[in-house]
Amino acid sequence: MSAGADQRISLDAADHPSIVVDLGTSARVTTHVHPQHQLSWVPDGVLTVQADGSRWIVQRTRRLWVPGGVEHAVTPSPAGRMLSLYFDPALCPVGWTTPRVVDATGLTGPLLKYLSELGEDADDRRAHALTVLWDVLRPMAVTTIPTTLPVDPPALRVALEIRRNPAQDKGLDGWGRLVGVSARTLSRRFRAETGVSFESWRNFERLNAALPLLAAGATVAAAARAAGYGTASAFIAAFKREIGTTPTAYFGRSDADPVPTSG
Repeated sequence: MSAGADQRISLDAADHPSIVVDLGTSARVTTHVHPQHQLSWVPDGVLTVQADGSRWIVQRTRRLWVPGGVEHAVTPSPAGRMLSLYFDPALCPVGWTTPRVVDATGLTGPLLKYLSELGEDADDRRAHALTVLWDVLRPMAVTTIPTTLPVDPPALRVALEIRRNPAQDKGLDGWGRLVGVSARTLSRRFRAETGVSFESWRNFERLNAALPLLAAGATVAAAARAAGYGTASAFIAAFKREIGTTPTAYFGRSDADPVPTSG
């Protein structure tokens, strides 16, 4: 099964306990919702999943649990395969009501791959494997970064421009001139509609832009430049302030050992 740019995936998840979706670099799965819980993984590549007001990174060492009823969208970076399992909430012992990052090392990786490859006539084997999966499924403590957009048209225009290219270095005065409002007005609207200052909001967007780059194996210095930070040290300081750890510690690697992107 594949998804083109802005193509909505439509399926009866009750009849599809697992699917594999090939996603090109220009493809995305638009915002959608389904009643079944979803556990997603990418054996190669990186996915950014927007759900529950935050962005989540899925890669080889991390899976994402999306509870049924939670709207979410998926963007690959770079191209990769999204492998997903679906679970009927009435038959599932997991009671998480918000998205959770799950450690994909150890038994969970092989179990997910095994379950995704089972045929429709393998109910007994699926039940045995799920018993083990529920026993080893553990959430990781991960800090997420908010992605709230303002609704006021001038402020929204600025926000979308920054999201498109977070490395832009315009200040409030420059953005105000571009959209025809004063810097003070723009500042007030960002704080009122996103809950944070313009500077904090832009920093969140830059960090969100850097996360998939780091997950794909970019060095801290390269991710910092691409996201608009003048120096790697400024990026590390911002990352640690908002997320509580360093970029390399967040992904459990040294900067000399990038996250593998192929099996």
